[in-house]
Amino acid sequence: MNNASRHRTDDSLIALHRIVRATELYSRDLAQAAGLTPTQLRVLQIVDSQDSATPKALAQQMRVSQATVTSLVDKLVAHGMVRRLPSQADRRQTHIVSTPIGHERLQQAAGALPQRFVRAFQALADWEQAQLIASLERVAAMLDAVEIEEAPLPANGEIHRESA
Repeated sequence: MNNASRHRTDDSLIALHRIVRATELYSRDLAQAAGLTPTQLRVLQIVDSQDSATPKALAQQMRVSQATVTSLVDKLVAHGMVRRLPSQADRRQTHIVSTPIGHERLQQAAGALPQRFVRAFQALADWEQAQLIASLERVAAMLDAVEIEEAPLPANGEIHRESA
């Protein structure tokens, strides 16, 4: 390995560490602002934006298993942020709907979202967005993280909102 290659390897590891650290800080800020993990927030965002969603649709959109969605929804139901309603068209289906509490929590979380990234990403040309996604997916593959489902962070337990 030559010097230039070593420096690029070091630079890539430093950049990866910064991304991981930023994600940890975001998770902590989100937990303090709204009492949610990033994955719980994503479920709430999807449900709130679509008026309702089935667990199967949530699992497909989030690229996680239905068991993961069930666990996330169970926690959101326990905190009064979503409700399960039986489908009127098909008794076998259940719809997840946001409650006023859930909608309020989304508003509280708005300040904790990485809006700078979202705005910068959306400002990129389509080809740049596709290139960035491909690069990030390549990094995930290099870390053997392709088959890992997104899980609520931190993995060591539930994040609870701090009392004021």
